[in-house]
Amino acid sequence: MKISEIKQLFSTLNSPDEIPLEILNDERVGVQKEIRRFRNVYEKKVALQQRHEKMLMFEQLKRCEGYRYIAGIDEVGRGPLAGPVVAACVVMKEDSHLLEVNDSKKLSLEKRDTLYDLILSQALDYGIGVVSCETIDDINIYEATKVAMQQAIDQMTVKPDYLLIDAMKLNNSIPQENLIKGDAKSYSIACASIVAKVTRDRMMADYDKQYPGYAFAENAGYGTKKHLEGLSKLGITPIHRKTFEPIKSMLQNKNGDV
Repeated sequence: MKISEIKQLFSTLNSPDEIPLEILNDERVGVQKEIRRFRNVYEKKVALQQRHEKMLMFEQLKRCEGYRYIAGIDEVGRGPLAGPVVAACVVMKEDSHLLEVNDSKKLSLEKRDTLYDLILSQALDYGIGVVSCETIDDINIYEATKVAMQQAIDQMTVKPDYLLIDAMKLNNSIPQENLIKGDAKSYSIACASIVAKVTRDRMMADYDKQYPGYAFAENAGYGTKKHLEGLSKLGITPIHRKTFEPIKSMLQNKNGDV
């Protein structure tokens, strides 16, 4: 068989166990390369499937307990020096199986954007909460995060009857479980982390146009070298968190000079 024909055959196979013996024994370098490539692709797919099944464990357990609308909740933006904190609440359809869904921090920008659209298309419902830097300064970032999460829940048309939350407990009447590093453990939380991350990153890209010189589109408001250089040269913008360092000290120094 020609190597092009072997490639075509491999596209129809489900696993390496189905590779014909005559191809396995073919000593041509190109053939052996295609065999290795097919096995690598298969092993990665199996690993993704296994991780996906593990990440569905919490949702499946709660469905067995009688819950129907199990929401994953996560936030993005607790650590940046600028911009809002954003939370997402997502109830995925029971037949949703996006194998590449993972903690948003472990995914490339391109992969997050792709998964964002797929998640919204396969979500039974979702909500997004956004809390401004002014509110963060007023009530602190921890409380602001809870407000953003509750906002996201309140936006839902399909009201969740169980909440899976990434490392946070909310003061409401909905049964809930908070999971440390939940975005790496729960499919629903991971979906929420991607929705929140893409939403906030796009907001920060818009802010970058409004306040150039801080690299907001690149750093999403985190205290990178470019961001700190922008602060030093251009000063504080309206979207900077005034209770966060070094903004807090910059304001104190400025007020002390007056």
